Amino acid sequence: MISRKQSTRKLPQSEILEKSRQYAFLLLKFRLRSESEMLQRLVKKGFTPEVAESTVAFLKERRFLDDRQFARAWINSRLKRPFGFRRIKQELNAKGISEDKTRDLIEEIKNGYCEEDVVNNIAQQRFNKLKGIEPEKAKKRIYSYLLRRGFSPEVVIETIKIHES
Repeated sequence: MISRKQSTRKLPQSEILEKSRQYAFLLLKFRLRSESEMLQRLVKKGFTPEVAESTVAFLKERRFLDDRQFARAWINSRLKRPFGFRRIKQELNAKGISEDKTRDLIEEIKNGYCEEDVVNNIAQQRFNKLKGIEPEKAKKRIYSYLLRRGFSPEVVIETIKIHES
C-alpha cells in the first residue's frame, strides 16, 4: 500500500494501478462501497484522480462495485438497526447514490415493511424506560429520538398519540 508521504510518481503506471486495486480490494473486504465512496477513498489515500477512476472502472466492469447492490444492502442493514427511510435516504445521498436509485429501491423495499409497527415497538420500549419521568417530558424525548432515527413525523406523531391514551 502507498502511504501519503510515499511518491507514486517513481513507480511505473502499471504498478500504481495494481497498488490502487489492492487498496480497493482491501476496502471491499470490510464492506461494500459505493462508486463515489471508493473514488473518494482512493484519492484520499494519495492516488491521482485518473488512477482512482481507472480502478473504479475496473471494479465496475468486474461487478465488485455496483451502486444498486450497495444501496440495497445498506437499506436492509439500516432497517435492522432500526432507522427510518428519511435517515437512510440522507446516508445514501452522502455516499453518492442518486436520489432516483434510492427512491426506487426504497419503494421496492417498503412493500414488505411496516414503519408504523417498528415505530410503535420502539416507542413502547422508550415509554417503559421513561416511566418515572413526567409524561410530557417523556413524549418530547421519544418524539425527538424517533425523528433523529429518521422516521416520518406523521407516523411518530400518530404513535405518540396512541401511547398517550
